[in-house]
Amino acid sequence: MSFDNGLLNADSMAFLERYLNNASPTGYEWEGQRLWMDYLRPWVDDFITDTYGTAVGVINPDAKYKVVIEGHADEISWYVNHITDNGLIYVIRNGGSDHQIATSKRVNIHTSNGIVEGVFGWPAIHTRRGQTEELTPKPDNIFVDVGCATKAEVEALGVHVGCVITYPDEFFVLNGDKFVCRALDNRIGGFMIAEVARLLKERGQHLDFGLYIVNAVQEEVGLRGAQMIAARLKPDVAIVTDVTHDTSTPMIEPKAQGSIKLGAGPVLAYAPAVQNRLRERIIKTAEQHNIPFQRAAKSRATGTDTDSFAYSNAGVASALISLPLRYMHTTVEMVQRSDVEHLIELIYHSLLTIEPGETFSYFER
Repeated sequence: MSFDNGLLNADSMAFLERYLNNASPTGYEWEGQRLWMDYLRPWVDDFITDTYGTAVGVINPDAKYKVVIEGHADEISWYVNHITDNGLIYVIRNGGSDHQIATSKRVNIHTSNGIVEGVFGWPAIHTRRGQTEELTPKPDNIFVDVGCATKAEVEALGVHVGCVITYPDEFFVLNGDKFVCRALDNRIGGFMIAEVARLLKERGQHLDFGLYIVNAVQEEVGLRGAQMIAARLKPDVAIVTDVTHDTSTPMIEPKAQGSIKLGAGPVLAYAPAVQNRLRERIIKTAEQHNIPFQRAAKSRATGTDTDSFAYSNAGVASALISLPLRYMHTTVEMVQRSDVEHLIELIYHSLLTIEPGETFSYFER
């Protein structure tokens, strides 16, 4: 496929495909982080990593004023929880894995011996006739079959309680402009902030502050990576990107979930954790550069790493720019190329408006 006719070039797309296809489950993100750091390396001055795997590319590391742009690197997965005597494997979630989409899916079990392939089995439709709703997929009745007849055979493959399980579904482009893959939530965020660094370098932009390009771990289990790295970096400003629900597909109620649609641009969040003056700066930037955008209200919390940055270090001016996505936490998550490009441009241009020393305080004259 060729993508040389827009913001995302062929090298960008080759990296995106490689990055998405690599498994990066919560708690095991390091291989994906190595790929990300290798891609980012030409455009940053230094890297910071932490004990749990968060990776940070730094531009102007000696500057006192610090601005973060952030996405998260992990994907939902499963853990092996129990192996039966006849060789079937029961699981528990690692992050918000959806039990209703699991049945009949292929899986990869990650072991010290390498990948062990398996499938989520399910009783045939013929055997379920006349049965009650008890035979719908539930967390306690879905199971993985690796083709073994005994527990000993399973363990001989290297599978044990605690092994992590991911889906192998890979990246593809649908109808020319829709990117589809598992784990777009939110490795697409890490991709977009890396592209911002590329644009800064290629367009010859010099920043008067330190820029920290943060690819955080463990968002899917409570925003933990962002919590740790925010305490370490102590930034002055944080612009976070994550995905949000396209609500235009069936069985989603816009009155409850808001009206968001693929192709209509990035989504600016309204929430207590979002610093209003910073968000309004981003909106003004979007208007000045004719970047389409949408709005969403998030009530008590955004549910993203924005919350961890905003409430760290006595308060950090933080904003959330989300990417519309269909079918979240499935293996066919979908985003639109134009939204990806507009979000990259919006972060890029917003950074150019920030002056060192700004607090975005409501009480500044």
